[in-house]
Amino acid sequence: MLLNKPIRFAVPLVLAFTICVHAQKSASSLPNAPAPSIRSEDDPVTLRNTPRHFFQDQEAIWTSPARIRESNAIGPVVLVLATTVLITTDHQVMSSSKLIDPSLNSDASTASNGLLGGFVAAPAIIYGLGYLHHDEHATETGILGGEAMVDSLVVDEVMKLVSLRERPTLDNARGKFFQTSVGANSSFPSTHTMIAWSSAAAIATEYNGPLTQIIAYGLATGVSVTRVLARQHFPSDVLVGSAVGWMIGRYVVHRHRRAD
Repeated sequence: MLLNKPIRFAVPLVLAFTICVHAQKSASSLPNAPAPSIRSEDDPVTLRNTPRHFFQDQEAIWTSPARIRESNAIGPVVLVLATTVLITTDHQVMSSSKLIDPSLNSDASTASNGLLGGFVAAPAIIYGLGYLHHDEHATETGILGGEAMVDSLVVDEVMKLVSLRERPTLDNARGKFFQTSVGANSSFPSTHTMIAWSSAAAIATEYNGPLTQIIAYGLATGVSVTRVLARQHFPSDVLVGSAVGWMIGRYVVHRHRRAD
């Protein structure tokens, strides 16, 4: 019975991940995506253009599964398999006495909220500094970071409405899917991790130096870990939120940034 639920949920999981994989236009190690119909020089990254870019993103995201091929199916397959394995062990992990510690849970929740606040604020701060110093790269990073977070939030909410998973604090952390009683408070995937990783990926892709990547992804990993320690999410919720958020952040930058 426990294995049936991961299998039933594989379809929307594949959808959400292939959405991001096929939208990539990045390094050679990642699947290629169709080039944007309008080059970034003619369609600059500005606040005025952001709403239109957002709808372009969503169109590409939700239609990308139609473009799946054998050559770029490895990513979705690996994520689905890894998530399925984690779902089968979620109950045991979250039932551990080491995690059932109100003090630890409270501190971890506070930490994850603080880290998320930093990721939400970072694009706005970068944009503001870029605007003050007439730095187009910084303003572009700020705009694309914000766009990535909004894109990821939309994907996150759709996945939550599909999964309807109970939180670890309910029903002895059984993590049942398709429970209409959870309403909008579905556990799968983790909103904190998806937003944090989309922001981190956008910033680390624009400023791809080693130190920036270590800091951005290190702090994003902190969000992922603290959501589990806070018993707000199962490990599988965090894995999917992190992976999809990372993919969306990279996609947004590679699709819309200025041509190098």
